[in-house]
Amino acid sequence: MKTETNLLRELPSVDRVMTHPAAAPLLERFSRPFVTETLRDLIDELRQVIRSGHGLPPDRLQDESIITDLEKKLVRAARPGLVRVVNASGTILHTNLGRALLSEAAAEAVGLVARHPVNLEFDLHRGKRGQREAGVESLLRELTGAEAAAVVNNNAAAVLLGLNSMAEGKQVVVSRGELIEIGGSFRIPEVMAKSGALLREVGTTNRTHPRDYADAIDENTGLLLKVHTSNYRVVGFSAEVELKELVAIGRERGVPVMEDLGSGALVDLATLGLPREPLVAERVAMGADVVTFSGDKILGGPQAGLVAGGKCWIERMNQNPLKRALRCDKLTLAALEATLRSYVQSPDLLREIPTLRAFSRPPRRDRGVRQESAAAAARTIGSGALPTEEIPSKGIAVHTGKMSADEVAQVFRRADPPVIGRIKSDRFMLDLRSAGDPGSLVPNLPDRQRPL
Repeated sequence: MKTETNLLRELPSVDRVMTHPAAAPLLERFSRPFVTETLRDLIDELRQVIRSGHGLPPDRLQDESIITDLEKKLVRAARPGLVRVVNASGTILHTNLGRALLSEAAAEAVGLVARHPVNLEFDLHRGKRGQREAGVESLLRELTGAEAAAVVNNNAAAVLLGLNSMAEGKQVVVSRGELIEIGGSFRIPEVMAKSGALLREVGTTNRTHPRDYADAIDENTGLLLKVHTSNYRVVGFSAEVELKELVAIGRERGVPVMEDLGSGALVDLATLGLPREPLVAERVAMGADVVTFSGDKILGGPQAGLVAGGKCWIERMNQNPLKRALRCDKLTLAALEATLRSYVQSPDLLREIPTLRAFSRPPRRDRGVRQESAAAAARTIGSGALPTEEIPSKGIAVHTGKMSADEVAQVFRRADPPVIGRIKSDRFMLDLRSAGDPGSLVPNLPDRQRPL
């Protein structure tokens, strides 16, 4: 048996491997610096294995064997960080899996603007510089009835921009029951602090009355804020001030009103068999000066923060230096415009918008999926939308008797494409509603790794 010292001596140099004829195809596929650095890492790994005393077959140190391992390492390193996965978790708008799926029209629009120059900020009619959000604003105004509209990169940014533009250095009155925490532990009070506005809490966690707002208004009050509790519900002995009442107080005292709707709906979800969510157009019609909402939740578009409201307030936001820091790129604007255009023009939204289709698709049992057992399930929409609402679905329980639920989940995550399920009652579950295509639940794995 060769000693550790002998094995270390047999490790080839980087130059020797790089000049080997078998390495030439790798240098045609990948850049020389990338291959060189990856090779150094591989040789260092082999050196550590030898020194650990775990043993290493001598043929692993041959140039051809090292080049084979190098190719595998290069291919792994070249894979993109974002890969397609199958969402069988049961959460339709899964924040960790990218939330809403784009419509075909939106995906095509992204592809077009990604591959070609476009008139992002160029007015083709006048031949001069134009407004980058002109197309989106026109559609938002039509869909919401607002005087004007703006777009930033997510709803938290929209709230930040609104607070900073409307109430920097002034008090913003908000109910304690609406001081929500959104995903990633971001909280309304923290967003408000960054905006430069001053938080004025009123009411209690479960009950807030109109007089609480009225009594809190003074000469330093800049805004009344209402926050839709989209990711939780307060039930039982509770009371909140409706937007219509808040607008009346604001009008009487000369204070503007902004509402953070969170998810924000453009169509009545009751037509899909879901509880009714506040419509953006209704909130604008009630007199809210500014309404903010998300593009990638119930709306079914790309990640974006949408602002609809009075022209004077939107102009103030557009002139705010923060707006440039928070603005959307051409890809987002293209996807958003295509999505909004579907809302305006399509005779069949369920056919056009994948998110709405997923909400309304009836549960079913599909053939062609190998399964050990099937069970009824009730799944959530996700991303803070309708938190107490569960949609009927069908779930497949996968078990082998030889592997734990965690081990089965790991096998599915290593599939091509990875399949993301959930573990319930020590069983690995695959949900049919969120997965969409049942055939995608059969992972592409070598036979020795198949759990079924």
